[in-house]
Amino acid sequence: MNTRRPESRGATPRLSEAKSRDPFCGRQKRGPSATLGATALCRRVFLASAAAVTIMPFAVHATPEALAAAIKEVTGDAPLREGKVTLDVPPLVENGNAVPLTVSVESPMTAGDHVKAIHIFNEKNPQPHVFNAWLSPANGRAVVATRIKLADTQKVVAIAETSKGEFWTVHADVIVTIAACIEGVT
Repeated sequence: MNTRRPESRGATPRLSEAKSRDPFCGRQKRGPSATLGATALCRRVFLASAAAVTIMPFAVHATPEALAAAIKEVTGDAPLREGKVTLDVPPLVENGNAVPLTVSVESPMTAGDHVKAIHIFNEKNPQPHVFNAWLSPANGRAVVATRIKLADTQKVVAIAETSKGEFWTVHADVIVTIAACIEGVT
């Protein structure tokens, strides 16, 4: 009695065919010499890719030059002035995944003289421009509080943009014991 089933077109591969497929590349193995070359190459490609993905997040950090470029993108050629801005951030944080941060700016917050925006930058995260907070005279006070991620021990910069086109700045150094932000740039 013949127990073999007839093959049909478009059917899923039989168990014997599925076992003979290369687990990394999905190619059909054919003959002993072909399996050594193709499988070894596919496995090498897989291992090299896995190593690159594992190592890459630790290599992706902004530089002081990237920080300067991000600040220049916001401020243009306007000079940065020290003062009026207070940055409250802990000097030492255990975990860089949620670092509390408060920025306050001395401003009358009137229609003619108010803080339009508060920009936060950092030195070593994959993206140096952390966030913007847009304000108006209706806010009453120029204060923003949030939590940010920090990839490593680094400098955090706060810049306040006024309705008069002035940019006021302050910075703080933060020591981080457990890093965050190791995902790639989006």
